[in-house]
Amino acid sequence: MDILSKLYEDWSGCRPSSRELLPLSGSARKYYRINGDAGTVIGCAGTNAAENRAFLTIAERFESAGLHAPHIYAVSDDGMRYLQEDLGDGQLFELLKPAIDDASYSESQLAWIHDTVALLPAVQFKVGAGLDWGVCFPDREFNARMVNFDINYFKYDFLKLTGLEFDEIRLQDDFDRLVQDSTDFEGDTFMYRDFQARNIMIVNDEPCFIDFQGGRRGPVQYDLASFLWNAGTHFPKSMREELEQVYLRSLEEFRPVDADDFRRRYRLITLVRLLQETGAYGFRGIVERKQLFLDCFPGVLRSLHELASEPFERYPYLTELLLRLSEDWNGSTILPGVKVL
Repeated sequence: MDILSKLYEDWSGCRPSSRELLPLSGSARKYYRINGDAGTVIGCAGTNAAENRAFLTIAERFESAGLHAPHIYAVSDDGMRYLQEDLGDGQLFELLKPAIDDASYSESQLAWIHDTVALLPAVQFKVGAGLDWGVCFPDREFNARMVNFDINYFKYDFLKLTGLEFDEIRLQDDFDRLVQDSTDFEGDTFMYRDFQARNIMIVNDEPCFIDFQGGRRGPVQYDLASFLWNAGTHFPKSMREELEQVYLRSLEEFRPVDADDFRRRYRLITLVRLLQETGAYGFRGIVERKQLFLDCFPGVLRSLHELASEPFERYPYLTELLLRLSEDWNGSTILPGVKVL
């Protein structure tokens, strides 16, 4: 009997009757749906004890804040495996998928989206209150090192693979200013890091939260950008603007809002997030050749074009480069047989 099955037996007093490996995505973690007389749970086999510890600690903060994340039933002695609540199959992305292409969302779908965005400030402030940032993985906060990792992800796992000629010195000058600007934030707010529709479950018409193990202290704008500008859902501009207002109304319950300053910082952080997202798609799609991520490139390039069409004065070369990518690049890469458009 393996460790997950033994965990189930120790927790429930009965042996599991079945186990199903759930579909893999971008993570090396493996999730199993384990069933038995005591009910169904999700078993996680992690690859990094520190990452697991971050998830388990943050899950406790969600629960104590009255926000629905998976309840943890049992953890292995080495911390590498655990059993959590089964939230079902109602992933928000899959529930929205039939309507994404033309944004023909039903009233129920719109309500799930609005409720998710409206809950975000509560996640950021209530989970962040009293959280031991030292447990966060891989670092305690959104700092210069983390931003450099993200923008280099874009440069090395996407931009260089396109074969597009660019001036690396001029780009680095803009990147240096971008790092300085984006890490100037205040407050002990929780940054979910990957707040998007694939990490939201709908249970009894209410949003529930999963896959927050990369969360850390950070600017509130980051999660809003992650959700509204995600290439998988590519919400239309009018819908994003409406949802931004939904978010700001909820945010005012936790702190005063200067709308102009918020928008300035929001555009800046959206740029950082889209660079990170593009780098992730480059690595998972171009390098690892996973079609799920290759399919996201048209959406993320549209987003980069829309964002860069209002020039960033402090990052003129980056603005120019993003417009070239979104307007002139034909989707070819330096890897044989890999074309993404």
